[in-house]
Amino acid sequence: MKTIALALALTAQDPRLDRLALEARAVVTHVVDSARTAGLPVEPLVDRALEGASKGAPAPLIAAAVRRLAADLGRARDVLGSATGPAELAAAADALRAGAPPEVILRLRNALGARRLAVPLGVTADLTARGVPADTAATLVITIARSVADADLLALQRDVERDIALGTAPL
Repeated sequence: MKTIALALALTAQDPRLDRLALEARAVVTHVVDSARTAGLPVEPLVDRALEGASKGAPAPLIAAAVRRLAADLGRARDVLGSATGPAELAAAADALRAGAPPEVILRLRNALGARRLAVPLGVTADLTARGVPADTAATLVITIARSVADADLLALQRDVERDIALGTAPL
């Protein structure tokens, strides 16, 4: 009962969480609060919880997904450092979850220098999740990202997605 009362009190911080079942809200609110305290971005956590709720997922599944994402965000920050922005952390977490090892994430950052990494990391994550080996995906993204804008990288992602859907084997 104390956990539920705490969740209700903390939910006032983000009224969107009111859409969650009480059991999920208690856990998600705690994870969001812990992530905020740790300096992690909380918007991806709220988004994941709301996505689960909109799909009718049971509270334990929503709670587990939000906990997993918080852990992934923490790992991404460990790899990229505390000065990394929220979009880059979320994209790096996706890449790590897709199977890209930390070395690939660092290779992207080092190769692309001052460029914002959210889109290159996101494209790498998507390609890796589709079966392209992480090293190959990173090499492709680095090569292209050095000379094109983010919109062109996203177009590449769509092209590869289409080719795989049409039966082309991932590289």
